Amino acid sequence: MQEKKYLKWYNKVGYGSGDIAGNVVYALLSSFVMIYLTNTVGLNAGIVGTLIAASKFFDGITDIFFGTMIDKTKTRFGKARPWMLYAYIGCAVTLVAIFAIPANLGKTSQYAWFFIAYTLLNAVFYTANNIAYSALTALVTKNGKERVQMGSYRFIFAFATSLLIQSVTVRAVSVLGGGASGWRAVAVIYALIGLAVNTVSVFSVKELSEEELAEETAGALTGNQYPKEEDGENYNLLEAGKLLISNKYYLMICGVYILQQIYTAMINMGIYYMTYVLKNENLYGVFSWAVNVPLIITLVFTPMLVAKWKGMYKLNLRGYMLSTLGRALVIVAGYLGNVPLMLFFTAAAAVGQGPWQGDMNAVIASCSEYTYLTKKKRVDGTMYSCTSLGVKLGSGLGTAVAGWLLAASGFDGTASVQPEYCISMMRFIYLWLPMVISFAIMVILSKMNVEEANAKLKISRS
Repeated sequence: MQEKKYLKWYNKVGYGSGDIAGNVVYALLSSFVMIYLTNTVGLNAGIVGTLIAASKFFDGITDIFFGTMIDKTKTRFGKARPWMLYAYIGCAVTLVAIFAIPANLGKTSQYAWFFIAYTLLNAVFYTANNIAYSALTALVTKNGKERVQMGSYRFIFAFATSLLIQSVTVRAVSVLGGGASGWRAVAVIYALIGLAVNTVSVFSVKELSEEELAEETAGALTGNQYPKEEDGENYNLLEAGKLLISNKYYLMICGVYILQQIYTAMINMGIYYMTYVLKNENLYGVFSWAVNVPLIITLVFTPMLVAKWKGMYKLNLRGYMLSTLGRALVIVAGYLGNVPLMLFFTAAAAVGQGPWQGDMNAVIASCSEYTYLTKKKRVDGTMYSCTSLGVKLGSGLGTAVAGWLLAASGFDGTASVQPEYCISMMRFIYLWLPMVISFAIMVILSKMNVEEANAKLKISRS
């Protein structure tokens, strides 16, 4: 039986463009906040890493909170869209604040300024915006193929934005005056772009009614064998947490998402590797092309590949097998000093990661369905807290670890030449850690066949 279609092509494209706004924040922070703080503001990489890690304590509290709040929200615009719209205003303000640390403040005040702005951005505004945005995948359509397509469009925009920001930011900072004023001007421009695109994305889709959503599993798919879904207002924050923890696939997805963001944080430390090891900071933009262009191309074909492989499980697993092999060969090419080979194997690893990037939102939707099938509660907004949780914990922890490792190796952002031990540490961060993380993700994905689990549950209840 063919699934009903809910979205036009422009709804999918409009939704996907929302990740331009998200990655204006994410790409700028993950790629450049550390080098801005160490080389422009003159802060210590280890202390910055510690502040970022401390900030994650607050992030862990707010993810499930905002997910639960979204589930409880009832407005004429839906559950998620109001949160997505208004939270981004805070994202824009705090993004600019992070890259506008006053030079005349004392060091302690500069650390405090960064910590407050960074925590507000990640723990409050980005959390609310990102969870709401991700939850829309399950709230605007019940069609599995459309959900995969939404994820593909989303991450095409995401990686295209990351590519653009990683390619032009260093030069843009220089053109706009360099130093602190250049970074501040770039942050203002990116924040305004993000505000505009986020608004367009919010109004490009319309959420389904609660009645329509309730029919997704309780109706045709199961022969009306399930009792009526309990209202989202009947569970509190603690109960929502228990629902998530009881879902093993949610825990797996959280693990993968966190590892994936740590991986990205290590790759983004390539700005140090290019500057001090390869002696050419402009190569960072070149390697960004080797990562993002293959990802974008793969995302275009992900819906077709999911259909051909009759599901997401095998495609995601074998993709990460390729990714792990590619990163292992990047290590070999790196020690050979062969930049073209490094670029080639970097691209191969990115191709392997593409399917998961494209269909992860659909996997989370299936994970949410698993909770409904086993617990009779719909927790779409809360379930998508894993996306925000993963982005913040993973990227924050990754950046923090990199900062600690750099500080331990004797890195000094004000020095033109770094000690040999520091150079070796940069190789470890950029070459070895991504391969280890990719292998760990592959192992988790080998056990994440939520589609099969859902199918068995439906059959047992039919």
